[in-house]
Amino acid sequence: MVNILVLHGPNLNLLGSREPDIYGKMSLEELNKNLVRIGEEMGIHVYCVQSNHEGEIIDHIQQAKGKMNGIILNAGGYTHTSIAIRDAISAVSIPVIEVHLSNIHAREDFRHRSLIAPVCKGTIMGFGWLSYKLALFAFRDLLEIS
Repeated sequence: MVNILVLHGPNLNLLGSREPDIYGKMSLEELNKNLVRIGEEMGIHVYCVQSNHEGEIIDHIQQAKGKMNGIILNAGGYTHTSIAIRDAISAVSIPVIEVHLSNIHAREDFRHRSLIAPVCKGTIMGFGWLSYKLALFAFRDLLEIS
């Protein structure tokens, strides 16, 4: 079985109520249930976790080594600020797909730069919760799951 960690960063626990015009109306719980179900249909075991704390996100990335085949990461605001998360991604040698619900390039200037993108396999953004679903499809093909 292929194991994928879906790692949600800060403020994503507020999905459904936080700026629904930007982030959508789906709650984090609903998003996770959808990802687990879609993963099962693809033969992927999806583990979902959320943290508002940079160190915990790093711990989850490090703990994934040897256990996970890939990570889908929405680092939230840490996307633009965290060299430590970037270094953790580089250290574990697990493919990571960066995802964002919104198109960060269509938002405020400070959101346009991702510090983690250069160490990720790719980035999917701007499709709401479908960004995560598309990342699962990408892993299915990258990991050659039939």
